[in-house]
Amino acid sequence: MNFRRGRSKEELEINLIPLIDVLLVIIIFLMLTTTYSKFSGLEISLPSSDAPPSQEQPDEISVVINAQGEVLINKTPVGARDLDSIVAALRRVAPESGDKQPLVVINGDAKANFQSIYDVMQAAQKAGLPNVSFAAQTRK
Repeated sequence: MNFRRGRSKEELEINLIPLIDVLLVIIIFLMLTTTYSKFSGLEISLPSSDAPPSQEQPDEISVVINAQGEVLINKTPVGARDLDSIVAALRRVAPESGDKQPLVVINGDAKANFQSIYDVMQAAQKAGLPNVSFAAQTRK
């Protein structure tokens, strides 16, 4: 017996509109609460070596220039600030070994005159000391 003869079967369907509304609300919530931050750093991998550190370190000549422009070579003040006296003081301190050049390390005050630093670099060149380096302090 077929009692449903006159009725047609309705097709079942899934209503997607509420699902889309919920997904849009979730997307908007995630977009508003997510923080986008950029890191201004560069990740690099430094090379490594298995070789032991060199035992021979070059002789260092420490040159300090204070804020007033006074020059001290190995903690000994140089009398005058002219180029010739700095050259003479560097030659007195430099060892006479010909095959190994000493390293001139310039420790300049942050408020030192640039001309004083330039004079020390020029004096090192005239004294025959081509290896010049600058000391820096890391910021905390």
